[in-house]
Amino acid sequence: MTIMDESYEERRKRLRGRNYAVLAALIGLVVMFYVITLVRMGGH
Repeated sequence: MTIMDESYEERRKRLRGRNYAVLAALIGLVVMFYVITLVRMGGH
């Protein structure tokens, strides 16, 4: 394994972690909008 291979693997791991963070944020927004919608509809 060369130095370039190691930096490539490190970059892939870092990008994968960032992708999981974006996924978690999107899921959180969807859940938040769903809960807000349920609360607003249930209040009337």
